Amino acid sequence: MWLVYALLSAVTAAAVGIFGKMGLKTVDSNTATAVRSIIMSLFLILVVIFQGNLNKIPILFEDKKSLFYIALTGVAGATSWIFYFLALKYGKVSQVAPIDKLSVVIVTIAAVLFLGEKISLLGGIGIGLIAVGVIIVALA
Repeated sequence: MWLVYALLSAVTAAAVGIFGKMGLKTVDSNTATAVRSIIMSLFLILVVIFQGNLNKIPILFEDKKSLFYIALTGVAGATSWIFYFLALKYGKVSQVAPIDKLSVVIVTIAAVLFLGEKISLLGGIGIGLIAVGVIIVALA
């Protein structure tokens, strides 16, 4: 199932780039990011309610270590989207989106260094090809 979810993530992330570029033509990118975040929050709260998981929120707040890391992901995600929307405002989606995917290379290196994950030779070659592809797109 992880592959299906990952592919759905890729498709919906692509939609963010297209819709974001279309919506940023006449508005401030940080304001747009903030409004987008509010809409995301409301949507996600509805998902949690629909799933019947609203009662799990206090459990999350009790686990201080998990809450700390989740808070860091919120800050990292918000910062990422601020820069992504700024890049979309001034650049081409066809260049911004692939360069943004350099995160795949960075997160793989970090996962090996900090989480002790192993990657195969073939996986390493794939990550290297992604890096090369990003460089080619950036120079094009």
